[in-house]
Amino acid sequence: MSNAYPSAPSAYEFPLLIKQLLNRAKTVSLDQEIIYADKKRLTYAELFTRINRLANVLEDLNLDAGDVVAVMDWDSHRYLESYFAVPMSQYILQTVNVRLSPEKVLYTINHAKPKVLMLNSEFAELVKNYQFENSSIQHIIWLDDNDMSVEGVFGDNQGRVVGEYEALLDSADSDFDFPDFDENTIATTFYTSGTTGDPKGVFFSHRQLVLHSLAEAASFGMLPNKQGVSYGDVYMPMTPMFHVHAWGFPFTATMIGLKQVYPGRYAPDTLLDLIINEKVSITHCVPTILQMVLKEAQDRDTSFNGLKMIIGGSRLTEGLAKAALAQGIEVYTGYGMSETAPLISLTDFSINEPKMSEEKDIARRCMTGKPILMVDAQVWGENNQSVATGKEHTGELVLRAPWLTQSYLKNDDAGVELWQQGYMHTQDIAYIRPDGYIKITDRLKDVIKSGGEWISSLEIETILSLHPSVADVSVIGIRDPQWGERPLALVVLKPDCQETSSDDIKAIADQAVSKGIIPKYGVPSEFKFVDELPKTSVGKHDKKLMREMYGNQTGV
Repeated sequence: MSNAYPSAPSAYEFPLLIKQLLNRAKTVSLDQEIIYADKKRLTYAELFTRINRLANVLEDLNLDAGDVVAVMDWDSHRYLESYFAVPMSQYILQTVNVRLSPEKVLYTINHAKPKVLMLNSEFAELVKNYQFENSSIQHIIWLDDNDMSVEGVFGDNQGRVVGEYEALLDSADSDFDFPDFDENTIATTFYTSGTTGDPKGVFFSHRQLVLHSLAEAASFGMLPNKQGVSYGDVYMPMTPMFHVHAWGFPFTATMIGLKQVYPGRYAPDTLLDLIINEKVSITHCVPTILQMVLKEAQDRDTSFNGLKMIIGGSRLTEGLAKAALAQGIEVYTGYGMSETAPLISLTDFSINEPKMSEEKDIARRCMTGKPILMVDAQVWGENNQSVATGKEHTGELVLRAPWLTQSYLKNDDAGVELWQQGYMHTQDIAYIRPDGYIKITDRLKDVIKSGGEWISSLEIETILSLHPSVADVSVIGIRDPQWGERPLALVVLKPDCQETSSDDIKAIADQAVSKGIIPKYGVPSEFKFVDELPKTSVGKHDKKLMREMYGNQTGV
């Protein structure tokens, strides 16, 4: 017997649909700007009209609810429009990771089976020989910034091209009545860039994305002005819109009604120009992109004037954080995964916290952070029980939050492995401090076991990154006849520091041993200088490839 209080007959139940994210901005932000690189400027009022027009274009294609619409584009106003028009029309938006290998890109398209492909002309070569006759794709919408004609690109499949995006929108009706439907309807899907096996598809419902947007806005709204988000901010992503919804920020920024800047393809000069000219005040990226824009600013002898930047995807090292702060970037850490939509934790700042040393402040900015609102984060030991707090109590980080993917697309077995005993298993090794800070010490697959002792590759990387000559560093385990495994440090030196020796780098690890920060067996047995470190499609260190390249050699 239900004890729910009855609603008034005409009460609106307010399903948590993506269209509800637009409610406030439709009232208060109509004149606010959205900019696409140096190519287009529009207002929110125009954005809402264009979302309606795109919905009408899609409706004319006679799609069914639940059909997939795939997008291959750089970060643009078009992508933002698809973030809303596609799921609000009861279709599923597939954000295609164009940085995967061509074979993997086509795998994700064949696996998700989209009916419509919104295709930037720059990717025409990738798909022009695609076997469309054996594909689910019935319609191609041509996206173009370079006056590139679609004529002749698709040969016999030319008839699948519906038209060019802007022309289609211009001829479409500007009104569309987006319906209410079940908030648990799937809204988006995309594929993880895992370094093993085929990419896995994650998916998110309207309800999940609305709750993630609300929690993201609220959690950043709790931070002081120098780190948080406020109504006067100017937002620009430096994480691709195909990767975990650009960390959810386009949804959140549109809900708030911020000025938004979309940079297209990431080039350091373009990114810096937009940051300066459009007065971008908040962004997010992986460490690789941060290094790229820092170098561009150094070459121009300019600084970033307090730009707020959240780093995720890979570990923010103390060395890189120090360099960013020195150039005027308020850098700090956010943590999440493709499977978590993604935000789980943030560096915590308080307006009345006691003054701390530069060393402690930098260490705090590089921590995994404290769980954001509504997140249940625990560390489980080998018996799948929550362990106590403190550095001596490490285990696997497991999660609950209302926006976590519930499984993998068409891969139930992997979903069962992801969810065990009601918690999402991250495969990250971590501990939680008594004050709630999470510290990830390694990935399950990346931890190094030497002489029966565990060595955290991330901890060693952090220490080595503090050497002033080190531009990038990764630590992997290599076979050792005596100890089983020993750590190998792969080091990229800064351009003006090529005379630095391995003994110079080793000295900073030896200092950490003398201070009791790491054990003696944590010092790498070998240092190898390389020109660059292999990266995944989203800029993470590809340790699987590094182990294939170097891991079978015997340590010295």
